[in-house]
Amino acid sequence: MHLRTLFLLCVLLSQVLLLTSAGDLKCTPGFQQKLFHIDQPTEFIEDQFILNLNFSDCKGNDKLHYEVSSPYFRVNNDGGLVALRNITAVGKTLFVHARTPYAEDMAELVIVGGKDIQGSLQLMSLKMIPSNSIQDEAKQDIFKFARTSPIPRQKRSIVVSPILIPENQRQPFPRDVGKVVDSDRPEGSKFRLTGKGVDQEPKGIFRINENTGSVSVTRTLDRETIATYQLFVETTDGNGRTLEGPVPLEVIVIDQNDNRPIFREGPYIGHVMEGSPTGTTVMRMTAFDADDPATDNALLRYNIRQQTPDKPSPNMFYIDPEKGDIVTVVSPALLDRETLENPKYELIIEAQDMAGIDVGLTGTATATIMIDDKNDHSPKFTKKEFQATVEEGAVGIIVNLTVEDKDDPTTGAWRAAYTIINGNQGQSFEIHTNPQTNEGMLSVVKPLDYEISAFHTLLIKVENEDPLVPDVSYGPSSTATVHITVLDVNEGPVFYPDPMQVTKKENISVGSVLLTVNATDPDSLQHQTIRYSVYKDPAGWLNINPINGTVDTTAVLDRESPFVHNSVYTALFLAIDSGNPPATGTGTLLITLEDVNDNAPFIYPTVAEVCDDAKNLSVVILGATDKDLHPNTDPFKFEIHKQTVPDKVWKISKINNTHALVSLLQNLNKANYHLPIMVTDSGKPPMTNITDLRVQVCSCKNSKVDCNAAGGPHFSLTSVLLISLFSLACL
Repeated sequence: MHLRTLFLLCVLLSQVLLLTSAGDLKCTPGFQQKLFHIDQPTEFIEDQFILNLNFSDCKGNDKLHYEVSSPYFRVNNDGGLVALRNITAVGKTLFVHARTPYAEDMAELVIVGGKDIQGSLQLMSLKMIPSNSIQDEAKQDIFKFARTSPIPRQKRSIVVSPILIPENQRQPFPRDVGKVVDSDRPEGSKFRLTGKGVDQEPKGIFRINENTGSVSVTRTLDRETIATYQLFVETTDGNGRTLEGPVPLEVIVIDQNDNRPIFREGPYIGHVMEGSPTGTTVMRMTAFDADDPATDNALLRYNIRQQTPDKPSPNMFYIDPEKGDIVTVVSPALLDRETLENPKYELIIEAQDMAGIDVGLTGTATATIMIDDKNDHSPKFTKKEFQATVEEGAVGIIVNLTVEDKDDPTTGAWRAAYTIINGNQGQSFEIHTNPQTNEGMLSVVKPLDYEISAFHTLLIKVENEDPLVPDVSYGPSSTATVHITVLDVNEGPVFYPDPMQVTKKENISVGSVLLTVNATDPDSLQHQTIRYSVYKDPAGWLNINPINGTVDTTAVLDRESPFVHNSVYTALFLAIDSGNPPATGTGTLLITLEDVNDNAPFIYPTVAEVCDDAKNLSVVILGATDKDLHPNTDPFKFEIHKQTVPDKVWKISKINNTHALVSLLQNLNKANYHLPIMVTDSGKPPMTNITDLRVQVCSCKNSKVDCNAAGGPHFSLTSVLLISLFSLACL
């Protein structure tokens, strides 16, 4: 036998068994048969009877109303299912929803051989007729779900169909929402319901009558919280052991339009360039609706509720009702930023669900659209010619060049860039843009000289930071001429050369002429005279002739003076012209002083100690120094000038060119001794200095030095030697 024929016979047999077993039950509100199988024909014919549906609310079916999940079918008042037009494919599953003021239920029609044509779920908006039911609602939207593939059927006695429950149902609760049938259930067995919403969180939402199989809901459901519940039904014996099952039971929460569209991504700010062609997309507005996206409850349509300002047209923009794209609808000429009352537009955008019909819920948001500037206006000077005056020798800004530009002051289309294109051969001028005013600040950066040129003429060009649009160019108004007049001022005389340098020996006689200074007056056209004076002469050594500028000495020059640094003495002189008021110039004189041997050397230290019983008879290491320069300094010659004790008591020995060792030839008694030391430098002629070296002979016992009897300072020989060696190291 053909497999398909066998399948149909099994289906019919199951329906017969189901009806036979159900007939023995008491009246249960709902469809008396909840599952049907229909072979997919070549075509469903308009008004052709397909099958009969038997629904009863057990109270006479007053105000019975049917709704079909497909718009291509209807159920007549007698329960007959017919097609509304000729159609070849309707999907794999249809659902029929029946409702009276006292009961409602759902029947499933499996299209055997049907094709999946609309995804996983089909949702259609149904308008429920007014009723005086317990819910007492004048009008509400209920959605019917159609599965795209039949629930797999296996050979079993428990028969379940998906339960569809509208969200937001009102009291009373609990209310029956479906029924499970077990045609082969043994006597005394019971139904048991498990799963999320029963014995799993959220617990207690659903329950089943263990004897009849009626499934009820105990509270209001919210599809946006949980859209489906996967429950399981089984039959158990008196001891709670499972006899059959568990069989899955799916509870689908039918969406109602209880959520308004929300714009969640604001603020919404769009930009469009001025002069853009009609139809230019500005931005996209997208709203979110928490309702079922597969239903009209979340099918949004967009429109513009208000535009501010409403000039030059109250309809500057259009929004695609489905996509939410905002586009321009006016001509490019009207989209001119410079002629608009305000380059910023605010649009109140409304999103409405239910595909935009009047009963849909709405949400609004503000879209701000900025008309961006493009560089379609070149900058223009407010005057063709500008005048400026500047004193010779001065630097800084001399004139501000003003321009006009109609473009947006916050953009590079407005900001000006200035260029000197002619008349700046000496690079004495620069021009910069004032960022606040857009003016061109013309400055003198190299001092001007009236005697060279009393007038300057500059040609200035102005452009924008951003390039102009192709159909706009810079014209004659984008250039201007600046006439600059240089004012003559009385400039101070200038020394030449400056600084002035001479070299002299430090011991030249008083009154010696060092040089004659030379200062000239740059104001050559004024024929002024110049007088000289000393400005700074730290040592008071110099004098200058006020008429001819001759500089001579008034004292002996000394290279070793504290006013001389690195053999150079510095003095300043003034040159004062006869202008009104007079102007002054300053000149510097550097005198390099050559050294002569005019300083005798001297020794250090001048005090020493030695123990009266010292085994080492060294007394002190002497060093010598000289303020003069080589060759008028070392090597030094050390000698004992005269002795007040026998000649063989003291001895001086040369260590190097700058140091010598003083020692004893025998121990002396405690006392103070004065030893004249003569040191001579190597100058020509040489210079000699005699200095008394005071030697204290002390008592040194038990590591204690006692020089009290010697009547002098207490220095040990070791200390003196260390000091002497330290002095030697520092030279």
